[in-house]
Amino acid sequence: MLTELDKAIDAATAAITAPGGQLGVGKAVIRGVDYPVFENAPPSLREYFAFFMPAHAGKEFIVYEGERLSFAQIEAEAVKIAAMLQHRHGVSKGDRVTIAMRNYPEWISAFMGAIMIGAIVVPMNAWWISDELAYGLRDSGTRIVIADEERTRRIAAIEGLSLPIIAVRTSRSVAEGLGAETLEDALAASPAEPWYLPPIYPEDDATIMYTSGSTGAPKGAVATHRSVVSGALNYLVQGLSMLQLAMAQGVAMPDQQVMLLNVPLFHITGSVPVMLVSVAIGRKLVIMHKWDAGEALRLIEKERATYFVGVPTMSLELIQHPDRDKYDLSTLLDIAGGGAPRPAEHVDRIAKALPGKNPAIGYGLTETNGVGAGNIRDNYRLRPNSTGRASKPLVELAIFDDDMKPVEQGGVGEVCIRSAANVRGYWNKPEATTSAFTADGWFKTGDLGVLDEDGYLTIVDRKKDIIIRGGENISAVEVEAAIYGHPAVAEASVFGLPDERLGEIVGAVAYLKPGEQLENEALVEFVKRDLAGFKVPARLWMSDQPLPKLGSGKIDKVSLRAHFRAVHQGKAA
Repeated sequence: MLTELDKAIDAATAAITAPGGQLGVGKAVIRGVDYPVFENAPPSLREYFAFFMPAHAGKEFIVYEGERLSFAQIEAEAVKIAAMLQHRHGVSKGDRVTIAMRNYPEWISAFMGAIMIGAIVVPMNAWWISDELAYGLRDSGTRIVIADEERTRRIAAIEGLSLPIIAVRTSRSVAEGLGAETLEDALAASPAEPWYLPPIYPEDDATIMYTSGSTGAPKGAVATHRSVVSGALNYLVQGLSMLQLAMAQGVAMPDQQVMLLNVPLFHITGSVPVMLVSVAIGRKLVIMHKWDAGEALRLIEKERATYFVGVPTMSLELIQHPDRDKYDLSTLLDIAGGGAPRPAEHVDRIAKALPGKNPAIGYGLTETNGVGAGNIRDNYRLRPNSTGRASKPLVELAIFDDDMKPVEQGGVGEVCIRSAANVRGYWNKPEATTSAFTADGWFKTGDLGVLDEDGYLTIVDRKKDIIIRGGENISAVEVEAAIYGHPAVAEASVFGLPDERLGEIVGAVAYLKPGEQLENEALVEFVKRDLAGFKVPARLWMSDQPLPKLGSGKIDKVSLRAHFRAVHQGKAA
């Protein structure tokens, strides 16, 4: 039965999205399918920025260590970056511009600048090593890279790849030594403004975001301008609904919302519900370069943060920190989680440890521009295992079987999402696109779930062979390939193991070729050559017997995972 909070949210959402209003919802045909859309949405991200940024020009937008930058300052730098890309490097509409850096103010201005001239932004995972970056750069056909010093070093080390690199947060001597140019020098040598702004249409490509898939090699999810804007505005409606309810309850709201930014901007959560929604509502972003729970507590107090979002690991570390009670967290209203499941028991722990703060969870994917479902406040405490209802007004959720037939209510099947926020497919991978996206608009998430009578979604397992470690998707197939690269390995299987802090960690079991000898530690060191650190197995077992097989001859990963999860948790017989 729907709660009073559900009904109040639905009523507020209906009023905000009524036809004729600024966020009124109508219909549009996209790639042959009829979707709910925002009738008056900006037609592109460029117009989105042009509409919202000037409204907050004088407000602080970015706080990073000792730097404080206004919306106007970030926009001004974005214009200069657009001019530099266009004048000095000939970047034009449809060219790919990669951003490869940790969270810095320049990440946002580079994103805006590339979008301004119609380029397609390719945010690269900052944890990737050189080989992984090489794959993404070559696969996307990138024209130019804007990178911090560490990513500049990794890219410069790629053999046979020659790309112009604009380096941020480094010295001229270091940049030149790596064959790059500093952003400061590049901007100084460029005109102040772009000479031409090409037309950008709703169905033009805007971003390519790489996501690990079950087949191993990352896939570039291609979002159009309409899909990204739709995702951002869908989040905006949810925020406005909650604001209306808070005001109706007499909650005093600050003049400016302040978010502690500790999720990577290169992830969909960082770029859409965090960055783009902040642009719309004039929210200040306090950047954490690296996660540290003690530093997060200090910044929440110092900057009067109102909102916190991160993988569930982060909120747990906040409430467990020994110095938690030494800080004034009174301004904090919501503690949101996403990117990985949050154990049900953590929901009540957060609510009790931080009275008056509201735990929340969201469910979305790179392919859906982060929108999907959400569970908030008292509803979350009532249903702590659920990731919530479909995010209104755009999202449809359904549970289908392997033949894409609806599963009866309460039955387990694949979670599928349909909305105008879905990406159009995968870059240069038509077969993967056809496999994941149906002709009638559904994206098959690869997650197995159940919908109850009120539309609340509970994820019960994953259909895809993916491990989610602290919000990072890891392909089991990719890790297996690295293990098989060792000449002594005959068989290997990789799977997720439960972990209270990270949600999951990488587990693996290997069987050696007859007569071979190899220590666990040596195999772990071997795979570190080919894998980013977060993908390296945290636990590795050596089997003295061939791994169990299915009737098809394939390795029985289900039974292996069940057995070693029990071993890992100390429950094996």
